[in-house]
Amino acid sequence: MPTDHLLYRKSGHLGLITFNRPEARNAMTWEMYDALVAYCVEADSDSDVRVLVLRGAGDKAFVAGTDIAQFLEFDAIDDGIRYERRLDAVLDKLEGITKPTIAQINGFAIGGGCALAAACDLRICTPDSRFGIPISRTLGNCLSPANHARFLDLIGPARLKELLYTARLLTADEAANIGLVNRVVPTFEVDAIVRELAETIASNAPLTIRSSKEMIRRVQAHRRMVDELGDELVTLCYTSADFREGVTAFLEKRAPQWKGV
Repeated sequence: MPTDHLLYRKSGHLGLITFNRPEARNAMTWEMYDALVAYCVEADSDSDVRVLVLRGAGDKAFVAGTDIAQFLEFDAIDDGIRYERRLDAVLDKLEGITKPTIAQINGFAIGGGCALAAACDLRICTPDSRFGIPISRTLGNCLSPANHARFLDLIGPARLKELLYTARLLTADEAANIGLVNRVVPTFEVDAIVRELAETIASNAPLTIRSSKEMIRRVQAHRRMVDELGDELVTLCYTSADFREGVTAFLEKRAPQWKGV
């Protein structure tokens, strides 16, 4: 599903996806998520493309999460589960494509944006980048088991608990120190450095890289719990009065008043 808010082009052996909604810090709509899946399929089936690079338009954000206005439509008990399943399908497609993926991050990678970055193979960011999943401060919802697993693989349980419990944003250096990103590079050099990295990968044996990526993915998938085992926890949050308050407060640009119900 083509959209002006998500762009795709090829450059040599590289595929370049740009989240193109800078006026909203590239917050993702379902139209954008659907386009991302379509472009992942296109790049994966194109033998000329050997590496896929994802980046955000502008200098404020990679992706600042899902567009919160979409949560106003939630009214059924399983809307939260359906949302998490749909998001999981997008992230699974991104994570599972056979070509290496690089997230080029400049600015905020928050919530769903942080999850998108985590689903990529490598993450390169600039010094002013910020990372976090501040849902305990903003919306009062809950990540899916698969998203918990991705972050557990990257940063481990203690750091993930701190990230989720405190809802604070990590600096670029903090993210690098805990393994959330691979490298922090100067802002004015990030395009060139990511391209050089991508071209280095593209010059190596495609079948070896493909097999290595799939082997790692299978090991990680083997350790992950079945989604249904977390359904009651997702439902607990998404059907709560706190979640409705969180969405309303976010859109009204005020602090939510949590009641634990």
